[in-house]
Amino acid sequence: MKVKVLNRDPKDYLKTRAGDLPKLPRNVDPALHPFAAQREYTAALNAVKLERVFAKPFVGSLDGCRLSSLEHVMVRSKFGMLLPKSVRALCRLTQALYEEWALISSVTISCKNTDQAGDLLLSVGDDQIVRMWNVDKMLQNQTVDPTTTISSKTLLTGIDYQWGSKSDTFVTCGSSVGIWNINRNEPLRNFTWGVDTITSVVFNKVETYMLASTAQDRNIVLYDCRENNPLRKVILSQKTNQIAFNPMEAFNFTAACDDNNLYSFDMRKLSSPLNVHMGHAMAVLCVGYSPTGREFVSGSYDKTIRIFETNKGRSKEIYHTKRMQRVFCTHYSADSKFIMTGSDETNIRLWKSLAWGKLGPISSRERSAFDYNKKLIQRYSNHPQVKRIKRHRNVPKMIKSISNEHNNIRNAKRRKEENRRKHSKPGSVPHVAERARHVVKEDS
Repeated sequence: MKVKVLNRDPKDYLKTRAGDLPKLPRNVDPALHPFAAQREYTAALNAVKLERVFAKPFVGSLDGCRLSSLEHVMVRSKFGMLLPKSVRALCRLTQALYEEWALISSVTISCKNTDQAGDLLLSVGDDQIVRMWNVDKMLQNQTVDPTTTISSKTLLTGIDYQWGSKSDTFVTCGSSVGIWNINRNEPLRNFTWGVDTITSVVFNKVETYMLASTAQDRNIVLYDCRENNPLRKVILSQKTNQIAFNPMEAFNFTAACDDNNLYSFDMRKLSSPLNVHMGHAMAVLCVGYSPTGREFVSGSYDKTIRIFETNKGRSKEIYHTKRMQRVFCTHYSADSKFIMTGSDETNIRLWKSLAWGKLGPISSRERSAFDYNKKLIQRYSNHPQVKRIKRHRNVPKMIKSISNEHNNIRNAKRRKEENRRKHSKPGSVPHVAERARHVVKEDS
């Protein structure tokens, strides 16, 4: 004999909290709810409006540096956090160099000691000397003295430390790219390809033996520090200021260029970029990837920072303040929730990567509401009103006028090309993709 028993989940009819409204049974038959789609669209419209209402990305600023915040110090520990002690040590370091030695060009922190995050700070300046500093001693003592100094034969413009807890290798750039060991006074090897000054160099975070450099002659060169010669080179239409490798996709990197754009490349095919990221009104000076590898942040000469998704050509956020000047460096925190920027007026600013995100603990009900609103906005993202509100950002008048001028120039070139194609022999004026316009030459 079969016995039918009613089985009900207490979550369906019991209140979660004492002050909640009583839950009522609801029939989900679509025939009984003919206006469900209209109500859902209204909810999506309200959700995207609330995102703009609660969009307050600025968290705070860290001042105290005597010189411009041209470089950030990211502590490469097993937690991967930007610790406050590194900021204080950097401010004390820049003050000491300003008063006693030379202008600092670039800094980096080692990840050799896994028990104590980033205990060794390396810097290069205009006096052709590599200095190594102990961060804890700098914080404990009033006087700042380097633990080790290495003299270079040429001017150094940049430095970076190899990723990995057991690494003793760092790289410098200037007239050439030099691979160094922290226990030796001479470079292990030097790489040269061309005669122009190399402006920046960076290690790959996944393939730790790979590195890339940028130079004044508009080229990007890839190296393997185990080899004796450079690997590949690509020449762009404008100079590249900085490179950042994707931490989740080892073959991909993004270059910040003087033509107001950023270019994402696959190092296995440098003849054409994967994507062209537009939006800045002036030269892009810096770029930094999120630990998730899905987005990156860029800083520009136009005094703004923008957040791009790796697979999108337009920025999803733009941050600016009245007092922030030209942005020279950008970094993500290890949890990808915050962004650090250093600008020309000697301030390090802290921003939220999600402009409308809530700081502090989030209850389960709040999290479920955030997820539901996110899905609603994704479902109705192509509707005109939702799309307009989601994309609209208020920018300074100067940025708006420059962007309009660039758009007019771009549209005029497009019209001129179309007119030439109409009045020329078929096939004589080919269509050139935007991705192929900016690469001049590839060498290997």
